[in-house]
Amino acid sequence: MNANIDVRTKETRFETDLAWLRSRHSFSFGGHYDPANTGHGLLLVNNDDVVRAGTGFSTHPHRDMEIITWVLEGELEHKDSAGHKGLLYPGLAQRMSAGTGIWHSEMNPSAVNDVHFIQMWVLPDRESVKPGYEQLDINGPLSKGGLVPIASGRGHHAAISIRQKDAVLWGARLKKGEVVRMPDAKHVHLYVAKGSAALEGAGTLAAGDSARLTAAGTPALTAGEPAGAEVLIWQTA
Repeated sequence: MNANIDVRTKETRFETDLAWLRSRHSFSFGGHYDPANTGHGLLLVNNDDVVRAGTGFSTHPHRDMEIITWVLEGELEHKDSAGHKGLLYPGLAQRMSAGTGIWHSEMNPSAVNDVHFIQMWVLPDRESVKPGYEQLDINGPLSKGGLVPIASGRGHHAAISIRQKDAVLWGARLKKGEVVRMPDAKHVHLYVAKGSAALEGAGTLAAGDSARLTAAGTPALTAGEPAGAEVLIWQTA
């Protein structure tokens, strides 16, 4: 496999604009379809969503998918048919394993503030398992700098677990000038959620930009000025 870094800017992503929702899709999603853009490795969905105050996604089903939600601003209320409930906020990682089938809703409980979050889907390594749910506050580890495992199928300490042994989601809140190395994997997906960062060999990425690395080694990622960067990095087979 040839090494490659493919940068996708915010402006190139699919867009969904509704009265209650603004969503930007990194890959084919819903009515947006491009056969050449259906995922990167095991990552099939990377949606950047802003849901208006007092609205949200009403109850709807999922099956055989590992769904990870990461809030950037505001709060998101989760309820599902298995009895799980959660109020998500920045730094609280959430995983829902859809398994044999689950219904859930995701609502913005605020009457005045929008909620901004990233939702990501990866394929599980086992189908038709019992649905599951987990949430974990990792603000403490993030505050120490560097890459922190947010969701992992490899048993990383202080990360939510996912049913996919070939996938890890790393996150970081980098101060300006802070440098980390990208994980070395067959497929790596970098998403700049806030701020900006310079990726070695690819240039500077702004908020909403992404890079798809294929067997690219461990290039350096340097947080930009003045605000640094918040990044989400998938390492998959």
